[in-house]
Amino acid sequence: MKYLTYTPPEDLTNIVFQYWSLEGIIPDGQKYIHRTMANFRPELIFHYGGKFSELTTDDSIQTTFITGIHGQTDKIRRFIATDKYGIFGVMLQPYAIPLLFGISSLETSNQLIDLPSILGADGIKLTERMLTANDNSTRIQIINHFLNRKLQDYKRPEIINVAQLICKKNGMVDVKKIAMKAFLSQRQFERNFKELIGFSPKTFARLVRFKSLISNYSKRDKSLTHMAYDFGYYDQSHFIQEFKSFSGYKPSTYFSGGANEIFYSPSSK
Repeated sequence: MKYLTYTPPEDLTNIVFQYWSLEGIIPDGQKYIHRTMANFRPELIFHYGGKFSELTTDDSIQTTFITGIHGQTDKIRRFIATDKYGIFGVMLQPYAIPLLFGISSLETSNQLIDLPSILGADGIKLTERMLTANDNSTRIQIINHFLNRKLQDYKRPEIINVAQLICKKNGMVDVKKIAMKAFLSQRQFERNFKELIGFSPKTFARLVRFKSLISNYSKRDKSLTHMAYDFGYYDQSHFIQEFKSFSGYKPSTYFSGGANEIFYSPSSK
């Protein structure tokens, strides 16, 4: 398996967090299962070499898109591949969907959406170019041009500022106080925030806190108790419950190398 990340150009960092690629070959008669965890950032996904199917809760197999949007999510999904695969991903900033596609993020939350169904002819053209590109350097050039062309102005920049603040604070914020920073009533703030981000401010902050913990303690250089306290989980049972809800694993299992369906977990470091 080969996993690489790529830094977006400076002029796109306001909507792109990073690009990534994943390639692998599966021996005959074997399978590879990958679990995606909760993620507050939506992604554009391009399967340029083979594809994954989704494993549903009863382990039946469901066909998924070749190219599409993996919306921001507070749920776990599991995917299976039985042949070689190649994926190029665009991990977007949490507020990017309305800026790029002119739709509410509520329409993409917890959804897998075929790209042509959102973009029509533009989606078909982009799909063809991305799938037939010679390499990922070319794919980056193609997607950079596409994103620059699609980017729109957003009329509520104060909501973007709040989302950025929540990320900067690793999700440990007082929602009522940040609503005041946006100069909105609590009700107005939550409505506008959901339209932009796809989740309530509280749920978004929980997702940011979870992902921040994963990123900061992937090598487990502190005890689980210290991890929990550092990120505002003062109730150990609540920490375990939320971690399992967002990852499918208990924190003790994840950080001890037992998360065998997540290739970037500590077991693969």
